[in-house]
Amino acid sequence: MSKGNAVITIDGPAGTGKTTMARLLARELGMRYLNTGAMYRAFALHAIRAGIDSKAERLKELLDDFSLRIQDNKDTQRVILKGEDVTHLISDPSVERLASELSRLKEVRELITLLQRKEAEKGDLVAEGRDMGSVVFPHAQVKFFLTASPEVRAQRRWNERIERGESITYEEVLNELLARDEQDTKREIAPLKPALGAIVVDTTHLGIEEVLEILLIHSKKVRTL
Repeated sequence: MSKGNAVITIDGPAGTGKTTMARLLARELGMRYLNTGAMYRAFALHAIRAGIDSKAERLKELLDDFSLRIQDNKDTQRVILKGEDVTHLISDPSVERLASELSRLKEVRELITLLQRKEAEKGDLVAEGRDMGSVVFPHAQVKFFLTASPEVRAQRRWNERIERGESITYEEVLNELLARDEQDTKREIAPLKPALGAIVVDTTHLGIEEVLEILLIHSKKVRTL
């Protein structure tokens, strides 16, 4: 992180509203927004296109051939993989599953972490993910950790996937979410947990505007940097 650039981190498991809140908070504060999970999904898509479905297979080749660029588009971002906009492709469930597996590899996390920190050198940033405050930006000015009940999180994700035209049951989404939680919280490298000094916000019974107001209240000091 370059001197003078402010960073706000928003961590938490899937379905807590991290992406929505990070976008809105960044817009309100006039900061850039970074969806760091999209970077891992882009790497997973890169692996799939190389015909790799094992977490350790041809890893060095994948790392050396990986080219990623994040393109700002108002309060959203476009993910450019090797010159191609793949933003619409990386939300596929198969990509998400492989991203979870690959993100447990030390070499992959080191590369993506480096790219994430380079993004912070470009200006003030709201970064959302799973280890932003605990690992990537431990000196962030403000750190949040969003949480919600598994049932509510699964309902939110199920709604999103139905809107995308997927054929999947709520029970399937809940089971996938619980499995992902298990992976993320128990992995050896950068496990999912609130960062030291993080402000924990339970979004189970809160609407978008209510959560945003809480985040804005705690982010006031960043506005003066």
